[in-house]
Amino acid sequence: MREREGARGVTGFRDRFSPRGWYAAVVAVVVEGMPLVTAAHAPAVRHQVTHTIPVGNGPHAVAVDPDTRTVYVTNYLANTVSVIDEATMTVTHTIPVGNWPWSVAVDPDTRTVYVTNELDYTVSVIDEATMTVTRTIPVGSLPQAVAVDPATRTVYVTNTGDDTVSVIDEATMTVTRTIPVGTNPDAVAVDPDTRTVYVTNYLANTVSVIDAATGTVTCTLRVGSGPNGVAVDPAARAVYVTNGGDDTVGDDGTVSVIDEATMTVTRTIHVGFNPDGVAVDPAARTVYVANSLGNSVSVIDVAASTATATIPVGSNPDGVAVDPAAHTAYVPNFFGNSVSVISRCI
Repeated sequence: MREREGARGVTGFRDRFSPRGWYAAVVAVVVEGMPLVTAAHAPAVRHQVTHTIPVGNGPHAVAVDPDTRTVYVTNYLANTVSVIDEATMTVTHTIPVGNWPWSVAVDPDTRTVYVTNELDYTVSVIDEATMTVTRTIPVGSLPQAVAVDPATRTVYVTNTGDDTVSVIDEATMTVTRTIPVGTNPDAVAVDPDTRTVYVTNYLANTVSVIDAATGTVTCTLRVGSGPNGVAVDPAARAVYVTNGGDDTVGDDGTVSVIDEATMTVTRTIHVGFNPDGVAVDPAARTVYVANSLGNSVSVIDVAASTATATIPVGSNPDGVAVDPAAHTAYVPNFFGNSVSVISRCI
Protein backbone atom coordinates (compact mmCIF):
# COMPACT_ATOMS: atom_id res chain seq x y z
CA MET A 1 0.00 0.00 0.00
CA ARG A 2 2.16 2.85 -1.32
CA GLU A 3 -0.11 5.67 -0.15
CA ARG A 4 1.14 5.29 3.43
CA GLU A 5 4.47 6.42 1.98
CA GLY A 6 2.97 9.61 0.55
CA ALA A 7 2.59 8.69 -3.09
CA ARG A 8 -0.75 9.98 -4.39
CA GLY A 9 -3.67 12.03 -3.13
CA VAL A 10 -7.13 10.54 -2.75
CA THR A 11 -9.89 11.42 -5.20
CA GLY A 12 -13.46 10.25 -5.21
CA PHE A 13 -14.46 6.64 -5.74
CA ARG A 14 -17.20 5.77 -8.20
CA ASP A 15 -19.26 2.62 -7.80
CA ARG A 16 -19.40 0.98 -11.18
CA PHE A 17 -20.95 -2.37 -10.53
CA SER A 18 -22.84 -4.09 -7.76
CA PRO A 19 -23.33 -7.82 -7.14
CA ARG A 20 -25.84 -9.04 -9.66
CA GLY A 21 -28.59 -11.63 -9.61
CA TRP A 22 -30.72 -12.33 -12.63
CA TYR A 23 -32.80 -15.00 -14.25
CA ALA A 24 -33.08 -15.78 -17.95
CA ALA A 25 -36.42 -16.27 -19.59
CA VAL A 26 -38.03 -19.66 -19.66
CA VAL A 27 -37.37 -21.32 -22.97
CA ALA A 28 -39.45 -24.05 -24.53
CA VAL A 29 -37.85 -26.08 -27.31
CA VAL A 30 -40.28 -27.83 -29.60
CA VAL A 31 -39.34 -30.48 -32.11
CA GLU A 32 -42.02 -31.98 -34.35
CA GLY A 33 -44.66 -30.41 -32.17
CA MET A 34 -43.47 -31.96 -28.92
CA PRO A 35 -41.87 -29.88 -26.11
CA LEU A 36 -38.49 -31.40 -25.29
CA VAL A 37 -37.14 -28.88 -22.73
CA THR A 38 -38.72 -26.29 -20.50
CA ALA A 39 -36.15 -24.70 -18.18
CA ALA A 40 -34.96 -21.50 -16.58
CA HIS A 41 -31.35 -20.56 -16.14
CA ALA A 42 -30.02 -20.58 -12.59
CA PRO A 43 -29.28 -17.23 -10.95
CA ALA A 44 -25.97 -15.61 -11.85
CA VAL A 45 -23.12 -15.97 -9.41
CA ARG A 46 -23.05 -13.26 -6.76
CA HIS A 47 -20.31 -12.26 -4.34
CA GLN A 48 -20.99 -10.72 -0.96
CA VAL A 49 -19.28 -9.97 2.33
CA THR A 50 -20.52 -12.59 4.79
CA HIS A 51 -18.20 -11.89 7.74
CA THR A 52 -16.03 -9.08 9.07
CA ILE A 53 -13.39 -10.37 11.49
CA PRO A 54 -11.51 -8.05 13.89
CA VAL A 55 -7.74 -8.60 13.82
CA GLY A 56 -4.64 -6.63 14.88
CA ASN A 57 -3.52 -3.10 14.09
CA GLY A 58 -2.82 -2.41 10.41
CA PRO A 59 -3.59 -5.75 8.73
CA HIS A 60 -1.79 -5.80 5.41
CA ALA A 61 -1.36 -9.24 3.84
CA VAL A 62 -3.14 -12.58 4.04
CA ALA A 63 -2.53 -16.22 3.14
CA VAL A 64 -4.68 -19.36 3.36
CA ASP A 65 -3.76 -22.95 4.17
CA PRO A 66 -6.63 -24.81 2.44
CA ASP A 67 -5.63 -28.14 4.00
CA THR A 68 -6.11 -26.94 7.58
CA ARG A 69 -8.67 -24.26 6.68
CA THR A 70 -6.55 -21.65 8.43
CA VAL A 71 -6.02 -18.01 7.46
CA TYR A 72 -2.92 -15.97 8.37
CA VAL A 73 -2.97 -12.15 8.48
CA THR A 74 0.04 -9.87 9.01
CA ASN A 75 -0.67 -6.93 11.34
CA TYR A 76 1.87 -4.40 10.08
CA LEU A 77 1.52 -1.91 12.94
CA ALA A 78 1.22 -4.52 15.71
CA ASN A 79 4.17 -6.75 14.72
CA THR A 80 1.94 -9.81 14.94
CA VAL A 81 0.15 -12.41 12.83
CA SER A 82 -3.53 -13.16 13.46
CA VAL A 83 -4.58 -16.77 12.88
CA ILE A 84 -8.20 -17.29 11.79
CA ASP A 85 -10.09 -20.59 11.92
CA GLU A 86 -12.24 -20.81 8.78
CA ALA A 87 -14.76 -23.08 10.52
CA THR A 88 -15.63 -20.49 13.19
CA MET A 89 -14.42 -17.32 11.45
CA THR A 90 -12.66 -16.24 14.65
CA VAL A 91 -9.08 -15.43 15.62
CA THR A 92 -7.62 -18.39 17.52
CA HIS A 93 -4.00 -17.22 17.93
CA THR A 94 -1.98 -14.01 17.77
CA ILE A 95 1.69 -14.71 17.06
CA PRO A 96 4.44 -12.11 17.69
CA VAL A 97 6.86 -11.79 14.75
CA GLY A 98 9.42 -9.17 13.65
CA ASN A 99 9.03 -5.45 13.07
CA TRP A 100 6.63 -4.32 10.34
CA PRO A 101 5.44 -7.71 9.05
CA TRP A 102 4.60 -7.02 5.42
CA SER A 103 3.62 -10.26 3.73
CA VAL A 104 2.86 -13.92 4.43
CA ALA A 105 2.89 -17.23 2.55
CA VAL A 106 2.10 -20.83 3.49
CA ASP A 107 3.62 -24.16 2.48
CA PRO A 108 0.71 -26.58 3.13
CA ASP A 109 2.90 -29.64 2.60
CA THR A 110 5.29 -28.79 5.42
CA ARG A 111 2.71 -26.85 7.46
CA THR A 112 5.06 -23.88 7.57
CA VAL A 113 4.25 -20.16 7.38
CA TYR A 114 6.69 -17.48 6.20
CA VAL A 115 6.38 -13.81 7.22
CA THR A 116 8.56 -10.97 5.88
CA ASN A 117 9.59 -8.36 8.47
CA GLU A 118 10.28 -5.18 6.53
CA LEU A 119 12.14 -3.22 9.21
CA ASP A 120 14.25 -6.15 10.45
CA TYR A 121 15.36 -7.44 7.02
CA THR A 122 14.24 -10.93 8.09
CA VAL A 123 11.70 -13.69 7.53
CA SER A 124 9.93 -15.29 10.51
CA VAL A 125 9.21 -19.01 10.15
CA ILE A 126 6.07 -20.25 11.93
CA ASP A 127 5.33 -23.90 12.70
CA GLU A 128 1.60 -24.48 12.13
CA ALA A 129 1.55 -27.36 14.61
CA THR A 130 2.69 -25.19 17.54
CA MET A 131 1.76 -21.74 16.19
CA THR A 132 5.15 -20.40 17.25
CA VAL A 133 8.11 -18.81 15.46
CA THR A 134 10.78 -21.51 15.20
CA ARG A 135 13.47 -19.50 13.45
CA THR A 136 14.31 -16.16 11.83
CA ILE A 137 16.11 -15.96 8.47
CA PRO A 138 18.11 -12.86 7.40
CA VAL A 139 17.32 -11.72 3.85
CA GLY A 140 17.85 -8.51 1.84
CA SER A 141 16.97 -4.87 2.48
CA LEU A 142 13.32 -4.04 3.19
CA PRO A 143 11.80 -7.45 2.39
CA GLN A 144 8.21 -7.24 1.23
CA ALA A 145 6.45 -10.02 -0.64
CA VAL A 146 6.97 -13.75 -0.15
CA ALA A 147 5.87 -16.78 -2.17
CA VAL A 148 6.40 -20.53 -1.79
CA ASP A 149 6.93 -23.26 -4.38
CA PRO A 150 5.88 -26.40 -2.43
CA ALA A 151 7.04 -28.73 -5.22
CA THR A 152 10.67 -27.67 -4.86
CA ARG A 153 10.42 -26.53 -1.22
CA THR A 154 11.68 -23.09 -2.18
CA VAL A 155 10.71 -19.66 -0.83
CA TYR A 156 11.07 -16.39 -2.76
CA VAL A 157 11.32 -12.97 -1.04
CA THR A 158 11.38 -9.57 -2.77
CA ASN A 159 13.80 -7.06 -1.24
CA THR A 160 12.59 -3.63 -2.26
CA GLY A 161 15.55 -1.84 -0.67
CA ASP A 162 18.24 -3.48 -2.80
CA ASP A 163 16.31 -4.59 -5.92
CA THR A 164 16.81 -8.31 -5.40
CA VAL A 165 14.97 -11.57 -4.68
CA SER A 166 16.24 -13.85 -1.91
CA VAL A 167 15.81 -17.57 -2.56
CA ILE A 168 15.40 -19.70 0.58
CA ASP A 169 15.88 -23.47 0.67
CA GLU A 170 13.24 -24.91 3.02
CA ALA A 171 15.41 -27.93 3.82
CA THR A 172 18.22 -25.80 5.28
CA MET A 173 16.25 -22.61 6.00
CA THR A 174 19.05 -20.55 4.48
CA VAL A 175 19.32 -18.12 1.55
CA THR A 176 20.94 -20.02 -1.32
CA ARG A 177 20.65 -17.37 -4.05
CA THR A 178 20.17 -13.63 -4.43
CA ILE A 179 18.75 -12.64 -7.83
CA PRO A 180 18.96 -9.04 -9.15
CA VAL A 181 15.64 -7.80 -10.60
CA GLY A 182 14.10 -4.41 -11.47
CA THR A 183 13.76 -1.24 -9.44
CA ASN A 184 11.73 -1.50 -6.24
CA PRO A 185 10.52 -5.14 -6.48
CA ASP A 186 7.19 -5.46 -4.74
CA ALA A 187 5.10 -8.62 -5.29
CA VAL A 188 6.09 -12.17 -6.23
CA ALA A 189 4.21 -15.25 -7.44
CA VAL A 190 5.24 -18.74 -8.58
CA ASP A 191 3.91 -21.03 -11.28
CA PRO A 192 4.90 -24.46 -9.89
CA ASP A 193 4.02 -26.24 -13.14
CA THR A 194 6.46 -24.26 -15.29
CA ARG A 195 8.88 -23.45 -12.44
CA THR A 196 8.59 -19.76 -13.29
CA VAL A 197 8.69 -16.86 -10.82
CA TYR A 198 7.10 -13.46 -11.52
CA VAL A 199 8.23 -10.28 -9.72
CA THR A 200 6.58 -6.86 -10.07
CA ASN A 201 9.03 -3.92 -10.15
CA TYR A 202 7.03 -1.00 -8.80
CA LEU A 203 9.21 1.91 -9.95
CA ALA A 204 10.27 0.30 -13.24
CA ASN A 205 6.73 -0.52 -14.42
CA THR A 206 7.90 -4.01 -15.32
CA VAL A 207 7.67 -7.67 -14.36
CA SER A 208 10.85 -9.75 -14.06
CA VAL A 209 10.40 -13.37 -15.19
CA ILE A 210 12.73 -15.78 -13.38
CA ASP A 211 13.57 -19.34 -14.40
CA ALA A 212 13.50 -21.11 -11.02
CA ALA A 213 15.79 -23.88 -12.25
CA THR A 214 18.66 -21.53 -13.12
CA GLY A 215 17.82 -18.63 -10.81
CA THR A 216 18.16 -16.10 -13.64
CA VAL A 217 15.88 -13.47 -15.15
CA THR A 218 14.90 -14.72 -18.61
CA CYS A 219 12.83 -11.72 -19.70
CA THR A 220 11.42 -8.41 -18.49
CA LEU A 221 7.85 -7.47 -19.43
CA ARG A 222 6.50 -3.93 -19.49
CA VAL A 223 3.11 -3.58 -17.76
CA GLY A 224 1.13 -0.63 -16.40
CA SER A 225 2.27 2.09 -14.02
CA GLY A 226 3.22 1.12 -10.46
CA PRO A 227 2.68 -2.65 -10.61
CA ASN A 228 1.75 -3.76 -7.08
CA GLY A 229 0.39 -7.30 -6.97
CA VAL A 230 0.79 -10.46 -9.02
CA ALA A 231 -1.00 -13.82 -9.13
CA VAL A 232 -0.74 -16.88 -11.36
CA ASP A 233 -3.47 -19.11 -12.76
CA PRO A 234 -1.43 -22.25 -13.60
CA ALA A 235 -4.33 -24.02 -15.32
CA ALA A 236 -4.94 -21.14 -17.73
CA ARG A 237 -1.22 -20.26 -17.91
CA ALA A 238 -2.12 -16.65 -17.21
CA VAL A 239 -0.54 -14.06 -14.89
CA TYR A 240 -2.47 -11.13 -13.41
CA VAL A 241 -0.64 -7.91 -12.43
CA THR A 242 -2.29 -4.98 -10.63
CA ASN A 243 -1.14 -1.53 -11.75
CA GLY A 244 -1.75 0.93 -8.91
CA GLY A 245 -0.25 3.88 -10.77
CA ASP A 246 -2.63 3.69 -13.71
CA ASP A 247 -5.31 5.54 -11.73
CA THR A 248 -3.46 8.88 -11.72
CA VAL A 249 -5.62 10.14 -14.59
CA GLY A 250 -8.87 9.12 -12.97
CA ASP A 251 -10.11 6.68 -10.42
CA ASP A 252 -9.63 3.49 -12.45
CA GLY A 253 -6.63 1.25 -11.96
CA THR A 254 -5.85 -1.62 -14.27
CA VAL A 255 -4.81 -5.27 -14.33
CA SER A 256 -2.38 -6.50 -16.98
CA VAL A 257 -2.95 -10.09 -18.14
CA ILE A 258 0.19 -11.93 -19.27
CA ASP A 259 0.02 -15.03 -21.47
CA GLU A 260 2.67 -17.44 -20.15
CA ALA A 261 3.00 -19.16 -23.54
CA THR A 262 4.04 -15.99 -25.38
CA MET A 263 5.23 -13.89 -22.41
CA THR A 264 3.26 -10.91 -23.65
CA VAL A 265 0.52 -8.72 -22.17
CA THR A 266 -2.63 -9.77 -24.01
CA ARG A 267 -5.28 -7.78 -22.14
CA THR A 268 -5.70 -4.81 -19.82
CA ILE A 269 -8.71 -4.91 -17.49
CA HIS A 270 -10.07 -1.82 -15.71
CA VAL A 271 -10.74 -2.22 -11.99
CA GLY A 272 -11.11 0.11 -8.98
CA PHE A 273 -9.06 2.89 -7.41
CA ASN A 274 -5.44 1.95 -6.60
CA PRO A 275 -5.50 -1.84 -7.11
CA ASP A 276 -3.04 -3.70 -4.89
CA GLY A 277 -3.47 -7.37 -3.91
CA VAL A 278 -4.73 -9.93 -6.41
CA ALA A 279 -5.73 -13.60 -6.08
CA VAL A 280 -7.13 -16.27 -8.40
CA ASP A 281 -9.86 -18.86 -7.80
CA PRO A 282 -8.98 -21.21 -10.68
CA ALA A 283 -11.99 -23.54 -10.51
CA ALA A 284 -14.45 -20.64 -10.38
CA ARG A 285 -12.50 -18.81 -13.13
CA THR A 286 -12.54 -15.70 -10.98
CA VAL A 287 -9.89 -13.13 -10.05
CA TYR A 288 -10.20 -10.87 -6.98
CA VAL A 289 -8.48 -7.46 -6.85
CA ALA A 290 -8.23 -5.36 -3.67
CA ASN A 291 -8.67 -1.67 -4.53
CA SER A 292 -6.75 0.00 -1.72
CA LEU A 293 -8.09 3.55 -2.06
CA GLY A 294 -11.47 2.46 -3.38
CA ASN A 295 -12.33 0.46 -0.23
CA SER A 296 -13.56 -2.27 -2.53
CA VAL A 297 -12.75 -5.54 -4.29
CA SER A 298 -13.16 -5.94 -8.04
CA VAL A 299 -14.34 -9.37 -9.19
CA ILE A 300 -13.03 -10.33 -12.63
CA ASP A 301 -14.72 -12.97 -14.77
CA VAL A 302 -11.81 -14.73 -16.48
CA ALA A 303 -13.90 -15.86 -19.46
CA ALA A 304 -15.24 -12.36 -20.11
CA SER A 305 -11.94 -10.60 -19.22
CA THR A 306 -13.82 -7.89 -17.41
CA ALA A 307 -14.73 -6.81 -13.89
CA THR A 308 -18.31 -7.93 -13.37
CA ALA A 309 -18.78 -6.72 -9.79
CA THR A 310 -17.32 -4.33 -7.23
CA ILE A 311 -17.75 -5.38 -3.60
CA PRO A 312 -17.52 -2.72 -0.85
CA VAL A 313 -15.23 -3.84 2.00
CA GLY A 314 -13.45 -2.09 4.88
CA SER A 315 -11.08 0.86 4.91
CA ASN A 316 -7.94 0.56 2.77
CA PRO A 317 -7.93 -3.09 1.65
CA ASP A 318 -4.39 -4.10 0.69
CA GLY A 319 -4.19 -7.83 0.13
CA VAL A 320 -6.45 -10.70 -0.85
CA ALA A 321 -6.19 -14.49 -0.66
CA VAL A 322 -8.54 -17.26 -1.77
CA ASP A 323 -9.49 -20.62 -0.31
CA PRO A 324 -10.13 -22.44 -3.61
CA ALA A 325 -12.04 -25.29 -1.98
CA ALA A 326 -14.56 -23.00 -0.28
CA HIS A 327 -14.48 -20.34 -3.05
CA THR A 328 -13.98 -17.74 -0.33
CA ALA A 329 -11.80 -14.62 -0.47
CA TYR A 330 -10.17 -12.95 2.54
CA VAL A 331 -9.37 -9.23 2.42
CA PRO A 332 -7.40 -7.39 5.15
CA ASN A 333 -8.53 -3.77 5.69
CA PHE A 334 -5.48 -1.79 6.83
CA PHE A 335 -7.27 1.13 8.51
CA GLY A 336 -10.28 -0.95 9.53
CA ASN A 337 -8.23 -3.45 11.60
CA SER A 338 -10.40 -6.18 10.16
CA VAL A 339 -10.67 -8.89 7.51
CA SER A 340 -13.63 -8.94 5.12
CA VAL A 341 -14.74 -12.43 4.06
CA ILE A 342 -16.26 -12.57 0.56
CA SER A 343 -18.34 -15.63 -0.29
CA ARG A 344 -19.43 -16.82 -3.69
CA CYS A 345 -23.20 -17.29 -3.75
CA ILE A 346 -25.42 -18.86 -6.39
